[in-house]
Amino acid sequence: MTLVRHAESRRSETPNAVMTTLASPTLGGARSSVWRTEVKSGVKGPVHVFDVEQIWTFLEGEAAIELDGETSTAGPGDTAVLPAHTTRRLTAGPQGYTAIVTAPAGAHAWTLGDADNKITPPWIA
Repeated sequence: MTLVRHAESRRSETPNAVMTTLASPTLGGARSSVWRTEVKSGVKGPVHVFDVEQIWTFLEGEAAIELDGETSTAGPGDTAVLPAHTTRRLTAGPQGYTAIVTAPAGAHAWTLGDADNKITPPWIA
């Protein structure tokens, strides 16, 4: 067993959100990554694609989830399963949102129209 202490969690900030890595290959040696995402009110994330499924469980606030052109709203206690290779964008509601997210380690993401520049976000590594 590996126990990752709160003080060991890794924080990554982007212009849109703060991601706190709770477990990943480089944090606890996990084969899956788990992170907390915190987004302020009204923030629109980038339109992007992941090559793996992601599972989002919303703890606080509300988010509009655009997935391949359809939009759903998620709030506290809701879980969204976002399939691989789908175009997505999350937009925070009036209070922002906090979610716990998981995905397989080594996942790659890219912005729409830029599949030649795939990255593994630091909160997943």
